[in-house]
Amino acid sequence: MILDEEILQTLATTPIEKRAITNHRVLNEAYCYGKPSSFSRGMRIDLNGIVILLISGTASIDESGQSVHQGDFRAQMRRTLQNITGLLESEGATWKDIVRTTCYLRDIERDYEAFNEERTAFYKEQGLDPLPASTGIQAILCRPELLIEIEAIAMFRTAARD
Repeated sequence: MILDEEILQTLATTPIEKRAITNHRVLNEAYCYGKPSSFSRGMRIDLNGIVILLISGTASIDESGQSVHQGDFRAQMRRTLQNITGLLESEGATWKDIVRTTCYLRDIERDYEAFNEERTAFYKEQGLDPLPASTGIQAILCRPELLIEIEAIAMFRTAARD
């Protein structure tokens, strides 16, 4: 019984393995902005063979940190999905590993129909079944020209990737 207690104590005090994720081919780091922002593009957490990817709010930002497709909601949506895809790929994941998204729209009444059409088409291209859980929220985003921002959570087993 003492051995079990020692193992439990060791597990309780052992830090969870985590590290920042990025993909400079699709977008830069937030701390490289002209006005730096203090967050990672995502975080990878490894838990006994299960990987959790927490992808920060991602928008239509290019590899040099510039907002792209200003004024074009659909193009911003596609670039946002491309950026998230790049972050997933950097960790060996795909959209099939996404379990949840939170979607922030600057003007949900104006843009929700276009948002849902783009998302539906993209998810169909990805062959997603089941679809991720999701919440849509109207929000003021960090840059006035941004119309959409999405954060995501992905989960997968490392053994399945070996």
